[in-house]
Amino acid sequence: MLDDRGLDLMFRAARTHNGWLPRPVGDEQFRQIWELMKVAPTSANCSPARVVFVRSAAAKEKLKPTLSQGNLAKTMAAPATAIVAYDSEFYEKLPFLFPHTEARSWFTGSPAVAEATAFRNGSLQGAYLIMAARAVGLDCGPMSGFDNAKVDAAFFPDGKIKSNFLCNLGYGDPAALRPRGPRLSFAEACRIE
Repeated sequence: MLDDRGLDLMFRAARTHNGWLPRPVGDEQFRQIWELMKVAPTSANCSPARVVFVRSAAAKEKLKPTLSQGNLAKTMAAPATAIVAYDSEFYEKLPFLFPHTEARSWFTGSPAVAEATAFRNGSLQGAYLIMAARAVGLDCGPMSGFDNAKVDAAFFPDGKIKSNFLCNLGYGDPAALRPRGPRLSFAEACRIE
């Protein structure tokens, strides 16, 4: 089990950041995030997540008109933003990713099943991205509040990859944190049967 320091890093002391220190995030950190998140489980090892790490000034300008007003300043100030997306044709990779059975046909005959699987598992992988970023020492600011259609047109013009959510990455400014919001108790959210 992780010790208290590890649990604090990953969960208890980790926060959603809206303010950022002017420290860059390097390519190697993006690669480390991917190498960690890719080994976490997805159904049938389908691995539909696709990630664009937006860091350059040109890429930020491309992202800027897709953002809601409430997310604009903090995203432009963040050292990087991950566009967490999913490949709606993820099943084309299943002969490689899940070779012990012919799983591609599970999805080619049902667009609704393929879409639900891609979205669910892509979301799961997005959560792994957050945990991986924390594990390599970065802070995160996951968010909605953007125009998916505009993001998709700007970053995924072929139409098969679709944005799910954005996650600012970098070194959070603790002075910009709000008090932690309340959470539901175990009894309010869970039951054991």
